[in-house]
Amino acid sequence: MKQHLVVFAKQPVMGAVKKRLAKDIGLVKATWFYRQNLTRILRILARDSRWQLWLALSPENASLWPGIPANTRIITQGHGDLGDRMDRVMQSLPPGPVAIIGSDIPGVLPRHINCVFNVLKRDDVVIGPAGDGGYWVIGMKRRPVPRGAFKNVDWSSGMEMFQTLGNLTRWNRRWASELHDIDDGDDWDAWRRRLR
Repeated sequence: MKQHLVVFAKQPVMGAVKKRLAKDIGLVKATWFYRQNLTRILRILARDSRWQLWLALSPENASLWPGIPANTRIITQGHGDLGDRMDRVMQSLPPGPVAIIGSDIPGVLPRHINCVFNVLKRDDVVIGPAGDGGYWVIGMKRRPVPRGAFKNVDWSSGMEMFQTLGNLTRWNRRWASELHDIDDGDDWDAWRRRLR
């Protein structure tokens, strides 16, 4: 069965992305970071034949932009909160394990994704902490698809990972490595320090 890697993203338009980050570092710089990081993630992850790369876009009428690899399949996220949208994508993809990542994780590499899919050969669910109470990846074997995995999750609260895991107590779960997303100025500064 084919493995499916889904990158959740918003159309990289100024004012529509990284709003908390923009408050700290400015609108132009935050949009630049988002667009550059999203393009980089798509480029490096699309090269790997071990999975089919999907780009789940929001809003539904999002325009495509240069830099999306040709072998990337495009789907829309649909409506609702983040959990509703992730559940919809998880339910709608062809058979096979699925991993969903965000578009603001500058440290993600193919080896991280391969580790996630290797865990899913044995376990039902894998989740990778983001360091802020959220998670950078959630993967599911989907035999059967866990229903309600993302219900009653307070997104951007710092409790997302634990609330999601609480919805998945019937499933065999494992951890992926911790990676950091860039949500605000503190995350930005920490990432810049790691680059030095």
